[in-house]
Amino acid sequence: MCGYLSRRHSVSKRVVHLILTTKYRRNIFDGMMIQQIDKGSVSSAAEKREIEMLEMDGRAVHVHVLIAYPPKLSISVLVNNLKSISSRRVRILNTHLRKASNSGVLWSRSSFACNAGGATIETLKAYVASQTPPCLAPPYIPAQLGEGLRGIC
Repeated sequence: MCGYLSRRHSVSKRVVHLILTTKYRRNIFDGMMIQQIDKGSVSSAAEKREIEMLEMDGRAVHVHVLIAYPPKLSISVLVNNLKSISSRRVRILNTHLRKASNSGVLWSRSSFACNAGGATIETLKAYVASQTPPCLAPPYIPAQLGEGLRGIC
């Protein structure tokens, strides 16, 4: 069973698509910072929590992460771990972030999580990989009242 997590009493495959946004949707990230989050933070959390990062990419104001995780781990714990580890690492490696925000807080308290059961993993990987690089992303324009979540993607 390729791609499934097999344990003593269970076999599972749980995949979640996460979108993490910066505090106040500030244009903070560049390509190098996204690589720092990818290589250092997410891989560090992956070792500790038995998660597998399938794909990751982002723009200046948000990051898309596609993760396979074990059933014992809740999504809220997963998101909090990813945010804390990545925030600490990125702020250490990029000292200019303190100037970009008054408090030095990197992530917004909110996040988007969607079960990846309705689409194939290949489709989601292609979507995350097709995100515009941060240097080419258009500036954020606040959504009009009533537009819902259309402003985050």
